[in-house]
Amino acid sequence: MLSFLLLWAIGILPMHTLLAQDRAITGTVTSTEDNTGVPGVTVVLKNSNAGTTTDADGNYRINATGANPTLVFSAVGFATQEIAVGNRSVVDVKLGVDLKTLNEVVVTGYGTQKKSQVTGAISSVSAKAIGELPVTNAQQALQGRAAGVDVNMAGSKPGATPQIRIRGRRSFNASNDPLFVVDGIPLSGGIEDINPNDIASMEILKDASSTAIYGSRGSNGVVIITTKRGTPGKTTVSVDAYSGINKSLGRIDVFNGPEFAEYKRESRRAGGHYPAGPATDAADAVIFEPVELESIKLGRSTDYPDALLRTGSINNYQVGVSGGTEKTVFNISGNYFKDKGVVKNQDLTRYTFRVNLDHKINDKLRLGISSLTSHYVRNGENFNPLGGALAENPLGKPYDDEGNLIFLPTQDGLRTNPLAEIVPGAIIDERKNYRIFNSIYAEWDIIDGLKYRVNFGPDFKIDRYGRYFGSQTNARRGAPASGSVGNQFTFNYTIENLLNYNKQFNEVHNLGVTLLQSYQKDNYENSFINVTGIPAATQQFYNLGDASQVNGVDTRISQWTLLSYMARVNYDFNDKYLLTATIRADGSSRFGANNKFGYFPSVAVGWNISNENFMQDVRWMDQLKLRLSYGAVGNTAINPYQTQASLSRSSYAWENNAAFGYRPGSIGNPDLRWETSATANAGLDFSFFSGRVSGAVEYYITNTTDLLAPQPLPNSTGFGGFTTNIGHTRNKGIELTLSTVNVDKGGFRWNTDLTFGRNKEEIVELANGKVDDVAAGRFIGQPLSVVYDLKKIGIWQTDEAELAKSYGYNPGEIKIEDLNNDGVINAADRQILGSAIPDFVAGLTNRFEYKGFDLSFFLYARAGQFIVSGFHQGNNALAGRYNNLDIDYWTPNNPTNEFPRPNENQESPRNSSTLQYFDGSFLKVRNINFGYNVPGNWASKLGMTSLRLYTSIQQPFIFSEYRTKYKGIDPEVELDNGPSNQNRSIGSDLSPATSVITFGINAKF
Repeated sequence: MLSFLLLWAIGILPMHTLLAQDRAITGTVTSTEDNTGVPGVTVVLKNSNAGTTTDADGNYRINATGANPTLVFSAVGFATQEIAVGNRSVVDVKLGVDLKTLNEVVVTGYGTQKKSQVTGAISSVSAKAIGELPVTNAQQALQGRAAGVDVNMAGSKPGATPQIRIRGRRSFNASNDPLFVVDGIPLSGGIEDINPNDIASMEILKDASSTAIYGSRGSNGVVIITTKRGTPGKTTVSVDAYSGINKSLGRIDVFNGPEFAEYKRESRRAGGHYPAGPATDAADAVIFEPVELESIKLGRSTDYPDALLRTGSINNYQVGVSGGTEKTVFNISGNYFKDKGVVKNQDLTRYTFRVNLDHKINDKLRLGISSLTSHYVRNGENFNPLGGALAENPLGKPYDDEGNLIFLPTQDGLRTNPLAEIVPGAIIDERKNYRIFNSIYAEWDIIDGLKYRVNFGPDFKIDRYGRYFGSQTNARRGAPASGSVGNQFTFNYTIENLLNYNKQFNEVHNLGVTLLQSYQKDNYENSFINVTGIPAATQQFYNLGDASQVNGVDTRISQWTLLSYMARVNYDFNDKYLLTATIRADGSSRFGANNKFGYFPSVAVGWNISNENFMQDVRWMDQLKLRLSYGAVGNTAINPYQTQASLSRSSYAWENNAAFGYRPGSIGNPDLRWETSATANAGLDFSFFSGRVSGAVEYYITNTTDLLAPQPLPNSTGFGGFTTNIGHTRNKGIELTLSTVNVDKGGFRWNTDLTFGRNKEEIVELANGKVDDVAAGRFIGQPLSVVYDLKKIGIWQTDEAELAKSYGYNPGEIKIEDLNNDGVINAADRQILGSAIPDFVAGLTNRFEYKGFDLSFFLYARAGQFIVSGFHQGNNALAGRYNNLDIDYWTPNNPTNEFPRPNENQESPRNSSTLQYFDGSFLKVRNINFGYNVPGNWASKLGMTSLRLYTSIQQPFIFSEYRTKYKGIDPEVELDNGPSNQNRSIGSDLSPATSVITFGINAKF
């Protein structure tokens, strides 16, 4: 050091070079709360990789380099500080407690609240969590991220939307889908057109206290989506892009050529048409056709399913511009998304353009708009040739010696070549969608604390479906080509008038009042035409007027309106005692004059225990809040006009001429009333150790009464039934959300987010009280839909021949449990085998950060649900005609208890439905994401303010007995088949599960 001073003294070494040398900086970090030392504080030299952490007493030591070094002090639960060192060698710092987490604003619907003041059950999903997954739509990002929200995505078909159930199903026939609210406007449809990259946050309202403000629209929970808006300051240009590939994660395993040949022989042995023992050429010549014999001789086997699959791709490119002044802020983005599926002829291309603009006219008047324009083209929505390929005989010959496709690979006239389905132009299944959605608002600050806001949300949507089937396809089998076109036009708009009053009195009383008047109208029109005999394949479905035959023409219109009034009061005393009370009245055109309006009240209270004086000495507790709520919401999600009687057209003969007339088509029910769900909720929010452990626990009970459901009538009335109010269902459950900061030391940070939800769904009453409706598959005390069937307990074995005969069975056939022990297997032996409702759903996210690097992985689990695998019945006929799942079937030399013996004399095994039921529990590694944030000085050299590079692997592993033992595919399946609540099965219409590998960048300029 002395030599450096000498050089400086004689003017050779400048002062800034001297100060640039390493020098030790020491100090102590204490808390402003109690002046005690804070251990584990990260101390980093800004714009460098140098860093350290404080010891148990809050002391630190770090070597600083540079003329003007700056130290950055950060710790969980404390506000980050940057300190310019100057010439000091000792820098002591006092860190203030960071209450950002407790004071962050949560969107609650028609307003916001501080998190510490929320009384309802609300879960939040951040833009960061959404961005971790390369998802097609925002619903997928909710999976496993919010307790009590069950998201199921069946298959990998591009453009398919997941099914969402919030705290279980409530209704038999009315919708169980949640309400989506985008930038304050309730939607009449889904959010599949919204680009996930545009979303700033998603809040899920779960209990009646939080959803009651939306009345009948919020009966199944509410998902509030807030899109990104601009902020005053420098204009920022962002580029977000990723590209990757999709690969099938396993596939349905069917017999290859030699396996099929032996399976066919065994089916003939069972029928007495093939001798026991090893195969012989002479015996084969009797049961196999020439092309099969040729394939057996040549060892030829055709893998039809493999020929229909490919390596897919996914590409996403977005450019955004954000910024503004104190008066006007803007956020503009354009996005291109392309998902090319693993099944040929399945893909989705989507374009979105969003403009969010906010302008302050003066200190009292503001206005703004959120405008979304989207267009997508989806191919293969109703197309999947895998089912036919799985059944195709692998001993057939798909191409002749010149390479031309053979339409009938074997002599079986019911089986055409699956590869004909993917010949260019053979099948066209195209959907085009155009949508313009706007959220327009104006706000006026009338006086201090009193604000008026008007919202206007027009939503235009045009859907066009076009389908064409050429002559050489399995659907037409050489018959003339057919085609159809469907057009749907939807215009929905919402107008809302809001008054908000917020005032504080005497510094301890906080009052908020919200008044709402809302009007929503939906207009839906569709037209449809189906023809046969399209003269030229090039016409596809664009010139149906040239067809030789018109099979059907239809046009329809459906309209409904909703008029609503709402009042809400929020009050808190000194941020300790909280109260929220809401009343909403909804008038729906879907109900008759006798019950047009429904009234839905709710009340919630909260107690911030940690703010009490007697808790002030409990330093390790940041927050402890108890919440209790009770409220009711309605359900109007039935089709319009069900309260009215309708007419249907009848055909009859008038003398020798055809004529048409009209007859009563349905019975109206003017007394149809609102389906109502009443929910009691208890919640506990907590945060400990300066935010290192935080979360919430919830317990709820929801009773739904006056269920909207069809009531059957005797056929003698001339009607099958009518819609009425019957029954009572109940959901109760627990939820846990837990976030922990496990390590935060030396620049390394590891935090974990856990969500857990358990919901019990049951029927309490039906039309005849507490009496089961066996015909409809509804049972008291059971979920809304169950698997009710005979129970397979094995396969009849040779040594059980006499007992099997007493039941009318033979060795090798399915063995059924005799439930009532009467010696007969019949319908009386059916029992409840299981339900699609899981025992629990859980999600676990771990995030690691170290000096610019970040790694996260997300696990998702469902346990205890019962699944129906349609493959194991539809592709398991075991008759020796069509190809079959590669299963462990029974033979005299293979006495398995898994699957029965093939038999040519049975179209399918007796009681074959029992073969399709499995435990659907699974654990998925849903996503692994690894990224690197390029240092700011490096990014600036590239002309950027920030740059992140990352790679992601989505769903690399699925752990499930259904896959490993029974050769199934993805056990994740939707809970039900929509409003009918029928069990959704895993069938050949589903695309295989996929694993997706992507590489991407996030850059800002």
